[in-house]
Amino acid sequence: MPGPGISLYAASKASLEQFAAVAARELGPRGITVNCVSPGATETDMFRDSNPPEAADMLVGITALGRVGEPADIADVVAFLAGPDSRWITGQNIRVTGGLLI
Repeated sequence: MPGPGISLYAASKASLEQFAAVAARELGPRGITVNCVSPGATETDMFRDSNPPEAADMLVGITALGRVGEPADIADVVAFLAGPDSRWITGQNIRVTGGLLI
């Protein structure tokens, strides 16, 4: 979620999404797919260190699945994208947020 003090973080996420879109076009003719994954609130040290408990509770309240993600939730999507079943997905930003409603 965009907010004060995180402009560089937000810009880096936006640039990664554009990089993936361009790389998908450049590498597609070689059969290479390129996607990026944008995780939502995920139980990590960074999440705990940057959010007071009341902010974490608020995020859970506006997430469709009613919880903070676990690293395995993100890893499963990355593993899918790295496998053959995702062969027709390229140039996409996959939002793995548990339905974060913002």
